[in-house]
Amino acid sequence: MTATTKLHIPDLIQKKRDGHEHSRAELEALVLGYTRNEVPDYQVAAWLMAVYLKGMTPPETAALTLVMAASGDQMNLGDLPRTVDKHSTGGVGDKTSLILTPMLAALGLTVAKMSGRGLAHTGGTIDKLESIPGWTSELDEAHFLEQARTIGLALVGQSKDLAPADGKLYALRDVTATVDCLPLIASSIMSKKLASGAHTVVLDVKVGAGAFMKTLEDGRGLARAMVDIGKHSGRQVRAVLTDMDAPLGFMAGNSLEVLEALDTLRGHGPHDLTELCVSLAVEALAAQGEDEQQAEARARATLSDGSALAKFRAFIEGQGGDPTYVDDPSLFDVAPGREEILATSSGFVGKIDALSVGRAVLVLGGGRERKGEAIDHGVGVELLRKPGDAVQTGDPVLRLYHRDGRGLDVARGLLTAGLTLQATQPAQEALILDRVN
Repeated sequence: MTATTKLHIPDLIQKKRDGHEHSRAELEALVLGYTRNEVPDYQVAAWLMAVYLKGMTPPETAALTLVMAASGDQMNLGDLPRTVDKHSTGGVGDKTSLILTPMLAALGLTVAKMSGRGLAHTGGTIDKLESIPGWTSELDEAHFLEQARTIGLALVGQSKDLAPADGKLYALRDVTATVDCLPLIASSIMSKKLASGAHTVVLDVKVGAGAFMKTLEDGRGLARAMVDIGKHSGRQVRAVLTDMDAPLGFMAGNSLEVLEALDTLRGHGPHDLTELCVSLAVEALAAQGEDEQQAEARARATLSDGSALAKFRAFIEGQGGDPTYVDDPSLFDVAPGREEILATSSGFVGKIDALSVGRAVLVLGGGRERKGEAIDHGVGVELLRKPGDAVQTGDPVLRLYHRDGRGLDVARGLLTAGLTLQATQPAQEALILDRVN
Protein backbone atom coordinates (compact mmCIF):
# COMPACT_ATOMS: atom_id res chain seq x y z
CA MET A 1 0.00 0.00 0.00
CA THR A 2 1.40 3.42 -0.92
CA ALA A 3 1.85 6.32 1.47
CA THR A 4 -1.12 8.17 0.08
CA THR A 5 -3.57 5.33 0.75
CA LYS A 6 -2.60 4.60 4.38
CA LEU A 7 -5.43 6.78 5.59
CA HIS A 8 -8.66 4.84 6.01
CA ILE A 9 -10.94 6.00 3.18
CA PRO A 10 -14.25 5.24 4.97
CA ASP A 11 -13.06 7.56 7.76
CA LEU A 12 -12.61 10.35 5.20
CA ILE A 13 -16.10 9.75 3.83
CA GLN A 14 -17.53 9.84 7.35
CA LYS A 15 -15.59 13.01 8.19
CA LYS A 16 -17.07 14.87 5.24
CA ARG A 17 -20.51 13.32 5.79
CA ASP A 18 -20.45 14.86 9.28
CA GLY A 19 -19.50 18.26 7.89
CA HIS A 20 -15.85 18.45 8.94
CA GLU A 21 -12.92 19.93 7.02
CA HIS A 22 -10.29 17.79 5.27
CA SER A 23 -6.57 18.36 5.48
CA ARG A 24 -4.52 18.46 2.30
CA ALA A 25 -2.99 15.09 3.21
CA GLU A 26 -6.46 13.54 3.42
CA LEU A 27 -7.43 14.98 0.05
CA GLU A 28 -4.21 13.65 -1.47
CA ALA A 29 -4.97 10.18 -0.11
CA LEU A 30 -8.43 10.20 -1.62
CA VAL A 31 -7.94 12.05 -4.92
CA LEU A 32 -4.48 10.84 -5.90
CA GLY A 33 -5.37 7.34 -4.78
CA TYR A 34 -8.42 7.43 -7.04
CA THR A 35 -6.39 8.81 -9.94
CA ARG A 36 -3.99 5.86 -9.61
CA ASN A 37 -6.90 3.37 -9.34
CA GLU A 38 -6.00 2.58 -5.72
CA VAL A 39 -9.29 3.86 -4.32
CA PRO A 40 -12.47 2.38 -5.84
CA ASP A 41 -15.05 4.57 -7.53
CA TYR A 42 -17.85 3.55 -5.14
CA GLN A 43 -15.96 5.12 -2.24
CA VAL A 44 -15.22 8.31 -4.17
CA ALA A 45 -18.87 8.46 -5.30
CA ALA A 46 -19.95 8.37 -1.65
CA TRP A 47 -17.44 11.11 -0.82
CA LEU A 48 -18.64 13.28 -3.73
CA MET A 49 -22.21 13.07 -2.45
CA ALA A 50 -21.02 14.03 1.04
CA VAL A 51 -19.27 17.07 -0.47
CA TYR A 52 -22.42 17.90 -2.44
CA LEU A 53 -24.49 17.87 0.75
CA LYS A 54 -22.01 19.40 3.22
CA GLY A 55 -19.87 21.68 1.04
CA MET A 56 -16.24 22.72 1.55
CA THR A 57 -14.54 25.69 3.18
CA PRO A 58 -12.51 28.08 0.94
CA PRO A 59 -9.12 26.78 2.22
CA GLU A 60 -10.35 23.19 1.77
CA THR A 61 -11.54 23.91 -1.78
CA ALA A 62 -8.15 25.50 -2.55
CA ALA A 63 -6.36 22.44 -1.15
CA LEU A 64 -8.50 20.14 -3.31
CA THR A 65 -7.70 22.27 -6.35
CA LEU A 66 -3.96 22.15 -5.70
CA VAL A 67 -4.09 18.37 -5.25
CA MET A 68 -5.96 17.99 -8.55
CA ALA A 69 -3.53 20.34 -10.30
CA ALA A 70 -0.60 18.28 -9.02
CA SER A 71 -2.11 14.98 -10.21
CA GLY A 72 -0.39 15.21 -13.61
CA ASP A 73 1.85 17.46 -15.68
CA GLN A 74 2.21 21.11 -14.73
CA MET A 75 3.35 23.68 -17.26
CA ASN A 76 6.34 25.78 -16.30
CA LEU A 77 5.88 29.29 -17.66
CA GLY A 78 8.38 30.79 -15.22
CA ASP A 79 10.69 32.07 -17.97
CA LEU A 80 7.88 33.94 -19.75
CA PRO A 81 7.06 37.56 -18.80
CA ARG A 82 3.70 38.72 -17.42
CA THR A 83 1.79 35.50 -18.06
CA VAL A 84 -2.00 35.66 -18.14
CA ASP A 85 -4.75 33.11 -18.84
CA LYS A 86 -8.43 33.64 -19.52
CA HIS A 87 -11.33 31.27 -18.97
CA SER A 88 -15.01 31.53 -19.85
CA THR A 89 -17.56 29.28 -18.22
CA GLY A 90 -19.18 28.87 -21.65
CA GLY A 91 -21.89 30.59 -23.62
CA VAL A 92 -23.40 31.15 -27.06
CA GLY A 93 -21.61 33.37 -29.57
CA ASP A 94 -18.77 33.70 -27.07
CA LYS A 95 -15.77 34.41 -29.29
CA THR A 96 -14.00 36.63 -26.74
CA SER A 97 -10.84 34.48 -26.60
CA LEU A 98 -10.28 35.07 -30.32
CA ILE A 99 -10.18 38.83 -29.67
CA LEU A 100 -8.94 39.19 -26.11
CA THR A 101 -5.85 36.99 -26.39
CA PRO A 102 -4.24 38.95 -29.28
CA MET A 103 -5.24 42.18 -27.48
CA LEU A 104 -3.34 41.00 -24.40
CA ALA A 105 -0.34 40.02 -26.52
CA ALA A 106 -0.37 43.48 -28.14
CA LEU A 107 -0.44 44.99 -24.63
CA GLY A 108 2.81 43.25 -23.70
CA LEU A 109 1.36 40.33 -21.75
CA THR A 110 2.09 36.68 -22.52
CA VAL A 111 -0.79 34.29 -23.22
CA ALA A 112 0.28 30.65 -23.26
CA LYS A 113 -2.97 28.79 -22.75
CA MET A 114 -4.88 25.61 -23.28
CA SER A 115 -8.38 25.76 -24.75
CA GLY A 116 -11.12 23.24 -25.32
CA ARG A 117 -13.55 22.11 -27.97
CA GLY A 118 -17.26 22.79 -27.90
CA LEU A 119 -19.75 20.39 -26.40
CA ALA A 120 -23.56 20.59 -26.56
CA HIS A 121 -24.79 24.18 -27.04
CA THR A 122 -21.53 25.93 -26.08
CA GLY A 123 -18.82 26.54 -28.65
CA GLY A 124 -15.11 25.86 -28.27
CA THR A 125 -12.18 28.10 -29.18
CA ILE A 126 -10.27 25.25 -30.85
CA ASP A 127 -13.20 24.45 -33.17
CA LYS A 128 -13.51 28.10 -34.18
CA LEU A 129 -9.82 28.46 -34.99
CA GLU A 130 -9.91 25.27 -37.06
CA SER A 131 -12.17 27.19 -39.46
CA ILE A 132 -8.85 28.53 -40.77
CA PRO A 133 -7.17 25.86 -42.96
CA GLY A 134 -3.89 24.53 -41.63
CA TRP A 135 -4.20 25.96 -38.14
CA THR A 136 -3.31 23.34 -35.54
CA SER A 137 -3.68 23.13 -31.79
CA GLU A 138 -1.02 20.42 -31.58
CA LEU A 139 2.37 21.97 -30.78
CA ASP A 140 5.34 20.40 -29.06
CA GLU A 141 6.43 22.09 -25.84
CA ALA A 142 9.45 23.83 -27.38
CA HIS A 143 7.36 25.37 -30.21
CA PHE A 144 4.63 26.35 -27.77
CA LEU A 145 6.98 28.16 -25.38
CA GLU A 146 9.01 29.80 -28.15
CA GLN A 147 5.90 31.13 -29.87
CA ALA A 148 4.59 32.46 -26.57
CA ARG A 149 7.92 34.20 -26.01
CA THR A 150 8.24 35.73 -29.49
CA ILE A 151 4.59 36.51 -30.41
CA GLY A 152 3.07 36.70 -26.95
CA LEU A 153 0.33 34.23 -27.85
CA ALA A 154 0.25 30.45 -28.20
CA LEU A 155 -2.78 28.24 -27.81
CA VAL A 156 -2.99 24.46 -27.69
CA GLY A 157 -5.64 21.84 -26.97
CA GLN A 158 -6.13 20.53 -23.47
CA SER A 159 -3.76 17.72 -22.53
CA LYS A 160 -5.03 14.53 -20.94
CA ASP A 161 -1.96 14.68 -18.71
CA LEU A 162 -2.97 18.07 -17.29
CA ALA A 163 -4.92 17.63 -14.03
CA PRO A 164 -6.01 14.05 -14.88
CA ALA A 165 -7.75 13.82 -11.49
CA ASP A 166 -10.26 16.35 -12.77
CA GLY A 167 -11.17 14.18 -15.76
CA LYS A 168 -11.75 11.13 -13.58
CA LEU A 169 -13.68 13.01 -10.93
CA TYR A 170 -15.85 14.80 -13.49
CA ALA A 171 -16.81 11.52 -15.18
CA LEU A 172 -17.89 10.16 -11.80
CA ARG A 173 -19.75 13.36 -10.90
CA ASP A 174 -21.61 13.11 -14.19
CA VAL A 175 -23.14 9.75 -13.26
CA THR A 176 -23.73 10.43 -9.55
CA ALA A 177 -25.77 13.67 -9.75
CA THR A 178 -22.96 15.71 -8.18
CA VAL A 179 -22.00 17.96 -11.10
CA ASP A 180 -23.96 20.94 -9.75
CA CYS A 181 -21.79 21.51 -6.67
CA LEU A 182 -20.00 24.84 -6.27
CA PRO A 183 -16.69 23.72 -4.69
CA LEU A 184 -16.43 20.84 -7.18
CA ILE A 185 -17.15 23.13 -10.15
CA ALA A 186 -14.64 25.73 -8.92
CA SER A 187 -11.90 23.18 -8.25
CA SER A 188 -12.50 21.52 -11.64
CA ILE A 189 -12.02 24.79 -13.53
CA MET A 190 -9.18 26.14 -11.42
CA SER A 191 -7.17 22.91 -11.24
CA LYS A 192 -6.54 23.16 -14.99
CA LYS A 193 -5.79 26.89 -14.71
CA LEU A 194 -3.25 26.33 -11.92
CA ALA A 195 -1.64 23.44 -13.79
CA SER A 196 -1.40 25.64 -16.89
CA GLY A 197 1.06 27.87 -15.07
CA ALA A 198 -0.08 31.47 -15.69
CA HIS A 199 0.39 33.93 -12.82
CA THR A 200 -2.75 35.96 -13.63
CA VAL A 201 -6.12 34.41 -14.49
CA VAL A 202 -9.11 36.41 -15.74
CA LEU A 203 -12.46 34.61 -15.50
CA ASP A 204 -15.58 35.40 -17.53
CA VAL A 205 -18.43 33.85 -15.54
CA LYS A 206 -21.52 33.67 -17.73
CA VAL A 207 -24.95 34.04 -16.12
CA GLY A 208 -28.35 33.47 -17.71
CA ALA A 209 -30.35 31.25 -20.05
CA GLY A 210 -27.41 30.23 -22.24
CA ALA A 211 -24.98 29.70 -19.35
CA PHE A 212 -24.28 26.95 -16.84
CA MET A 213 -24.97 29.37 -13.97
CA LYS A 214 -28.57 30.53 -14.40
CA THR A 215 -28.76 33.15 -11.64
CA LEU A 216 -26.56 36.06 -10.61
CA GLU A 217 -26.39 34.69 -7.08
CA ASP A 218 -25.03 31.35 -8.33
CA GLY A 219 -22.60 33.14 -10.64
CA ARG A 220 -21.29 35.27 -7.79
CA GLY A 221 -20.80 32.19 -5.65
CA LEU A 222 -18.76 30.44 -8.35
CA ALA A 223 -16.73 33.57 -9.07
CA ARG A 224 -15.94 34.12 -5.38
CA ALA A 225 -14.95 30.47 -4.95
CA MET A 226 -12.53 30.63 -7.90
CA VAL A 227 -11.03 33.96 -6.81
CA ASP A 228 -10.55 32.53 -3.30
CA ILE A 229 -8.75 29.52 -4.78
CA GLY A 230 -6.41 31.92 -6.55
CA LYS A 231 -5.76 33.83 -3.34
CA HIS A 232 -4.94 30.65 -1.41
CA SER A 233 -2.73 29.45 -4.30
CA GLY A 234 -0.62 32.57 -4.76
CA ARG A 235 -2.18 33.56 -8.10
CA GLN A 236 -3.82 36.80 -9.22
CA VAL A 237 -7.40 35.85 -10.13
CA ARG A 238 -10.16 38.25 -11.16
CA ALA A 239 -13.69 37.45 -12.30
CA VAL A 240 -16.23 39.36 -14.37
CA LEU A 241 -19.86 38.20 -14.34
CA THR A 242 -21.53 38.74 -17.72
CA ASP A 243 -25.04 38.32 -19.08
CA MET A 244 -25.76 35.29 -21.28
CA ASP A 245 -29.53 35.50 -21.64
CA ALA A 246 -28.96 36.51 -25.28
CA PRO A 247 -26.02 35.50 -27.50
CA LEU A 248 -22.90 37.67 -27.44
CA GLY A 249 -22.48 39.72 -30.60
CA PHE A 250 -24.48 38.83 -33.70
CA MET A 251 -22.94 35.52 -34.83
CA ALA A 252 -23.11 31.96 -33.48
CA GLY A 253 -21.29 29.19 -35.36
CA ASN A 254 -17.61 28.53 -35.92
CA SER A 255 -16.66 30.33 -39.16
CA LEU A 256 -19.25 33.04 -38.51
CA GLU A 257 -17.75 33.76 -35.10
CA VAL A 258 -14.21 34.00 -36.49
CA LEU A 259 -15.48 36.48 -39.08
CA GLU A 260 -17.08 38.56 -36.33
CA ALA A 261 -13.89 38.35 -34.26
CA LEU A 262 -11.89 39.66 -37.23
CA ASP A 263 -14.34 42.57 -37.59
CA THR A 264 -13.83 43.35 -33.91
CA LEU A 265 -10.04 43.18 -34.21
CA ARG A 266 -10.37 45.73 -37.02
CA GLY A 267 -12.30 48.02 -34.68
CA HIS A 268 -15.71 47.40 -36.27
CA GLY A 269 -17.16 44.76 -33.97
CA PRO A 270 -20.51 44.70 -32.15
CA HIS A 271 -20.70 47.04 -29.16
CA ASP A 272 -21.37 44.32 -26.56
CA LEU A 273 -18.52 42.10 -27.76
CA THR A 274 -16.04 44.98 -27.97
CA GLU A 275 -16.92 46.29 -24.51
CA LEU A 276 -16.57 42.86 -22.93
CA CYS A 277 -13.14 42.28 -24.48
CA VAL A 278 -11.96 45.72 -23.35
CA SER A 279 -13.26 45.08 -19.82
CA LEU A 280 -11.51 41.72 -19.58
CA ALA A 281 -8.27 43.26 -20.86
CA VAL A 282 -8.52 45.98 -18.20
CA GLU A 283 -8.92 43.30 -15.50
CA ALA A 284 -5.77 41.56 -16.74
CA LEU A 285 -3.75 44.78 -16.78
CA ALA A 286 -5.11 45.92 -13.40
CA ALA A 287 -4.11 42.58 -11.89
CA GLN A 288 -0.58 43.37 -13.10
CA GLY A 289 -0.68 46.71 -11.28
CA GLU A 290 -1.73 49.11 -14.04
CA ASP A 291 -4.10 52.05 -13.52
CA GLU A 292 -7.57 51.05 -14.80
CA GLN A 293 -8.24 54.25 -16.74
CA GLN A 294 -4.89 54.05 -18.49
CA ALA A 295 -5.41 50.32 -19.07
CA GLU A 296 -8.74 50.96 -20.79
CA ALA A 297 -7.21 53.50 -23.17
CA ARG A 298 -4.38 51.11 -24.02
CA ALA A 299 -6.79 48.21 -24.57
CA ARG A 300 -9.00 50.22 -26.93
CA ALA A 301 -5.94 51.37 -28.87
CA THR A 302 -5.04 47.79 -29.82
CA LEU A 303 -8.31 47.57 -31.78
CA SER A 304 -7.94 50.96 -33.49
CA ASP A 305 -4.24 50.86 -34.38
CA GLY A 306 -4.17 47.32 -35.82
CA SER A 307 -1.76 45.89 -33.25
CA ALA A 308 -4.19 43.22 -31.95
CA LEU A 309 -5.03 42.15 -35.52
CA ALA A 310 -1.30 41.89 -36.32
CA LYS A 311 -0.80 39.65 -33.28
CA PHE A 312 -3.70 37.45 -34.38
CA ARG A 313 -2.24 37.11 -37.87
CA ALA A 314 1.19 36.17 -36.49
CA PHE A 315 -0.42 33.68 -34.09
CA ILE A 316 -2.39 31.99 -36.90
CA GLU A 317 0.68 31.76 -39.13
CA GLY A 318 2.85 30.54 -36.25
CA GLN A 319 0.53 27.56 -35.75
CA GLY A 320 0.35 26.58 -39.42
CA GLY A 321 -2.77 28.50 -40.43
CA ASP A 322 -3.21 30.28 -43.74
CA PRO A 323 -2.80 34.01 -42.92
CA THR A 324 -4.59 35.08 -46.10
CA TYR A 325 -7.84 34.15 -44.32
CA VAL A 326 -7.11 36.93 -41.83
CA ASP A 327 -6.61 39.40 -44.70
CA ASP A 328 -9.49 38.19 -46.89
CA PRO A 329 -12.55 37.04 -44.88
CA SER A 330 -14.38 36.06 -48.11
CA LEU A 331 -12.23 32.91 -48.17
CA PHE A 332 -14.03 31.38 -45.18
CA ASP A 333 -16.37 28.45 -45.75
CA VAL A 334 -19.85 29.69 -44.87
CA ALA A 335 -22.76 27.33 -45.55
CA PRO A 336 -24.65 28.47 -48.66
CA GLY A 337 -28.18 27.74 -47.44
CA ARG A 338 -30.08 30.71 -45.99
CA GLU A 339 -33.38 31.01 -44.19
CA GLU A 340 -34.74 33.89 -42.14
CA ILE A 341 -37.06 34.01 -39.14
CA LEU A 342 -39.45 36.96 -39.61
CA ALA A 343 -41.24 39.11 -37.05
CA THR A 344 -44.89 38.06 -36.79
CA SER A 345 -45.97 41.39 -35.29
CA SER A 346 -44.76 44.96 -34.98
CA GLY A 347 -43.16 46.18 -31.78
CA PHE A 348 -39.85 45.31 -30.16
CA VAL A 349 -37.65 42.26 -29.76
CA GLY A 350 -38.12 41.24 -26.14
CA LYS A 351 -35.93 38.15 -25.98
CA ILE A 352 -33.67 36.01 -28.15
CA ASP A 353 -33.00 33.00 -25.96
CA ALA A 354 -29.30 32.14 -26.00
CA LEU A 355 -29.90 28.47 -25.25
CA SER A 356 -32.28 28.16 -28.20
CA VAL A 357 -29.70 29.73 -30.52
CA GLY A 358 -26.97 27.42 -29.23
CA ARG A 359 -29.17 24.37 -29.73
CA ALA A 360 -30.10 25.54 -33.22
CA VAL A 361 -26.41 25.72 -34.17
CA LEU A 362 -25.98 22.23 -32.73
CA VAL A 363 -28.77 20.64 -34.79
CA LEU A 364 -27.59 22.42 -37.95
CA GLY A 365 -24.32 20.48 -37.50
CA GLY A 366 -22.17 23.19 -35.94
CA GLY A 367 -21.72 21.47 -32.58
CA ARG A 368 -21.32 18.04 -31.05
CA GLU A 369 -23.32 16.09 -28.51
CA ARG A 370 -20.47 13.63 -27.88
CA LYS A 371 -16.75 14.20 -27.75
CA GLY A 372 -15.00 13.42 -31.01
CA GLU A 373 -17.94 14.07 -33.34
CA ALA A 374 -17.18 15.92 -36.57
CA ILE A 375 -18.71 19.37 -37.00
CA ASP A 376 -19.61 21.66 -39.89
CA HIS A 377 -17.70 24.92 -39.40
CA GLY A 378 -19.82 26.81 -41.92
CA VAL A 379 -23.30 26.60 -40.38
CA GLY A 380 -24.76 28.87 -37.75
CA VAL A 381 -27.19 31.59 -36.76
CA GLU A 382 -26.98 35.36 -37.24
CA LEU A 383 -28.93 37.83 -35.13
CA LEU A 384 -30.27 40.53 -37.46
CA ARG A 385 -31.90 42.26 -34.48
CA LYS A 386 -30.98 42.34 -30.80
CA PRO A 387 -33.28 42.51 -27.75
CA GLY A 388 -34.67 46.03 -27.52
CA ASP A 389 -34.62 46.68 -31.28
CA ALA A 390 -37.81 47.84 -33.00
CA VAL A 391 -39.36 45.60 -35.70
CA GLN A 392 -42.23 45.71 -38.17
CA THR A 393 -44.29 42.69 -39.18
CA GLY A 394 -42.28 40.74 -41.75
CA ASP A 395 -38.87 42.14 -40.75
CA PRO A 396 -36.11 39.48 -40.62
CA VAL A 397 -34.92 38.92 -37.04
CA LEU A 398 -32.70 35.84 -37.34
CA ARG A 399 -30.87 34.21 -40.24
CA LEU A 400 -29.94 30.52 -40.40
CA TYR A 401 -26.94 29.31 -42.39
CA HIS A 402 -27.52 25.66 -43.29
CA ARG A 403 -26.03 22.93 -45.47
CA ASP A 404 -28.56 21.15 -47.71
CA GLY A 405 -31.32 21.64 -45.15
CA ARG A 406 -29.69 19.49 -42.46
CA GLY A 407 -31.49 20.12 -39.15
CA LEU A 408 -33.31 23.11 -40.61
CA ASP A 409 -36.82 22.29 -39.43
CA VAL A 410 -35.73 21.62 -35.85
CA ALA A 411 -33.49 24.70 -35.78
CA ARG A 412 -36.32 26.86 -37.11
CA GLY A 413 -38.61 25.56 -34.36
CA LEU A 414 -36.02 26.23 -31.65
CA LEU A 415 -35.40 29.79 -32.81
CA THR A 416 -39.09 30.57 -33.19
CA ALA A 417 -39.79 29.28 -29.68
CA GLY A 418 -36.89 31.30 -28.25
CA LEU A 419 -37.93 34.59 -29.88
CA THR A 420 -40.23 36.94 -27.99
CA LEU A 421 -41.80 40.06 -29.53
CA GLN A 422 -43.59 42.63 -27.40
CA ALA A 423 -45.46 45.92 -27.75
CA THR A 424 -43.24 47.96 -25.42
CA GLN A 425 -39.49 48.36 -25.50
CA PRO A 426 -37.83 46.20 -22.85
CA ALA A 427 -35.34 47.64 -20.39
CA GLN A 428 -31.79 47.22 -21.59
CA GLU A 429 -29.95 44.69 -19.46
CA ALA A 430 -26.37 45.39 -18.46
CA LEU A 431 -23.77 43.16 -20.10
CA ILE A 432 -21.37 43.25 -17.15
CA LEU A 433 -23.32 42.28 -14.05
CA ASP A 434 -20.59 42.34 -11.40
CA ARG A 435 -16.87 41.96 -10.72
CA VAL A 436 -15.09 39.86 -8.10
CA ASN A 437 -11.40 40.38 -7.34
